[in-house]
Amino acid sequence: MKNDITTDILKTRPHFEILDGLRGVAALAIVVFHFMEWIYTDPAKNFIGHGFLAVDFFFCLSGFVIAYAYDSRIGKIGIIEFFKSRLIRLHPLVLLGATLGLLGFLFDPFSGHPEVYSAGKLILIFVCSLFLIPYPVMPDRSFNVFGLNAPSWSLFWEYVASIFYALILHKLPRRALIVLTLIAAGILCSVGLRAGNLLGGWNGETFWDGGARILYSFSAGLLIYRSNWIIKNRLGFFGLAILLSVAFLMPSFKWNWIAELLIVLVYFPLLVSLGAGSSLSSGSRKLCVFSGEISYPLYMTHYAVIWIFGNYLTSQKPDSTELTFVVILGTILLTGFAYATMVLYDIPLRRYLNNKRLKSLKP
Repeated sequence: MKNDITTDILKTRPHFEILDGLRGVAALAIVVFHFMEWIYTDPAKNFIGHGFLAVDFFFCLSGFVIAYAYDSRIGKIGIIEFFKSRLIRLHPLVLLGATLGLLGFLFDPFSGHPEVYSAGKLILIFVCSLFLIPYPVMPDRSFNVFGLNAPSWSLFWEYVASIFYALILHKLPRRALIVLTLIAAGILCSVGLRAGNLLGGWNGETFWDGGARILYSFSAGLLIYRSNWIIKNRLGFFGLAILLSVAFLMPSFKWNWIAELLIVLVYFPLLVSLGAGSSLSSGSRKLCVFSGEISYPLYMTHYAVIWIFGNYLTSQKPDSTELTFVVILGTILLTGFAYATMVLYDIPLRRYLNNKRLKSLKP
């Protein structure tokens, strides 16, 4: 029995490489958005003012990929091994992101003011960040759910979705999944109507909006895979990357929240279907693989620098030329740091943990 489980754990299915590449495009959009939202506090003036919707694309992609990877074998490997797989895949970068956030907070050269927090409170904030326990108690950081590494809010909901997938969703009949997705769409529409946007989930005040965002998009991703809604096309990576970027670059207008809903409810699921069915040219394969590999490290390690950038912007008041240079250079350096993190930390640690895990399963 243990040998069978080990074999199933070791199985890996071929990647949808274009979807991997699009994940990287979305991660890069998030980084640029986080820089630009400091510069333009009015979203209507921000050229990438809808970059935050990349998170909803992540959620939809996650539902599709998890269904693809585990629907056929979660019954064989069991719920516990599924949870171990998700922890090994996701948590090393959660730990690193929290650690970088703490270091950035303590040694921010432009402000930070770590002295306003007692050592005990700062330790508690750090521990909660390490274990993804929501703790929005930092007023100087807009009561982010995870003050030391803001993007962790979406990882919290990814873990919740994984739990529900393992306990309920992987067994849910397709008709029931359709009903769940429609109910989730209704809930998301109510959030958009109430808030006037789909930006919520990242802080204490909008915490439950994050649940509404992942409930729909993750369910939609599952439904796309189980319904085999894969649309054959020749758009390729670059064509689909342009279509994805259009959503992030969409300007704000009076009925902005309706446009955001249409993007999340219809456009992103369509892009996932197209990405899964598109052909990949040999010239773009390496780019897609690289883009997909660094997407998660980039997403989880960039925000410590964003806080420092915000304090630099507030205290130094640089001109537009200097800001342009800083944002471009910062994005390039953060991408390089994400690659180094992947090569030197994430991949080796996950390999070590997986080897330890597989040894424990051997008779």
